[in-house]
Amino acid sequence: MDRRGHCRPAAYLRFLAAAFTANLQAVVEYRISFLIQVFGMMLNNAAFAAFWAVLISRAGSIGGYGFTDVMVIWALTSTSFGIAHVLWGNVRSLGSIIQRGELDVYLLQPKDPFVNVLASRTIISAWGDLAYGYLVLAFLPGTGPDRLALFTLLALGGAVIFASVFSAAESLTFFLGNAGPLSQAVTEFLLSFSLYPETIFDPGMRWLFYTLLPSGFIAFVPLSVYRNLDWPLVPVLLAVAAVYAAGAYGLFRAGLRRYESGNQVGTRL
Repeated sequence: MDRRGHCRPAAYLRFLAAAFTANLQAVVEYRISFLIQVFGMMLNNAAFAAFWAVLISRAGSIGGYGFTDVMVIWALTSTSFGIAHVLWGNVRSLGSIIQRGELDVYLLQPKDPFVNVLASRTIISAWGDLAYGYLVLAFLPGTGPDRLALFTLLALGGAVIFASVFSAAESLTFFLGNAGPLSQAVTEFLLSFSLYPETIFDPGMRWLFYTLLPSGFIAFVPLSVYRNLDWPLVPVLLAVAAVYAAGAYGLFRAGLRRYESGNQVGTRL
């Protein structure tokens, strides 16, 4: 922030780029472990793709979704999830950091603590999730530069939503003392809802997909945008992602006023 307290987007983009570079350099020092975890996650995801291929070949479609539709949903969700954990690796560790009183080191640094703590780590296996979505697209018909660009923008929006919802759930630790079980439930439900056709769920549940567990903005609406190359809807989805990010940030800042220091002294390089 500058002296007037206003956020400088360019400065934070440079900070995120520097944090990403430092995290990447740290993980690639152990190349074998890095490659094993990345390819392991890709193989795990590929097993589900094989399951859907068999299922749809026998059933014809699931809830009106064909194999290509389901694979695009999986690709979007996987890459969005991967980006969120590659760029903001502490997004699901925030609660434990708060509980242990380890926010102190971030509060003493000039960057915003919310951005700083989330970006201070990367998850190695998430690189496999990130790459898997693009690998899926490479095998789907009709994939060209325009669809790749559209897919990337949609996945970035989904990544922001994933990170926002996860960090908001973790920030409830400020108020509940231990939000771990709730955060884990949010993670499982959001992922499960995002990986399956919307039409298989009861209509009475679908309001959740556009509010508390926004699978609709991660997978279902982006699928329609991707199918139809509906570029005008992209800014709308990115604006929705910004709203979720603002909500997560606001909840963190509100909780920070209740934070009790762990009196820890530490440094980050």
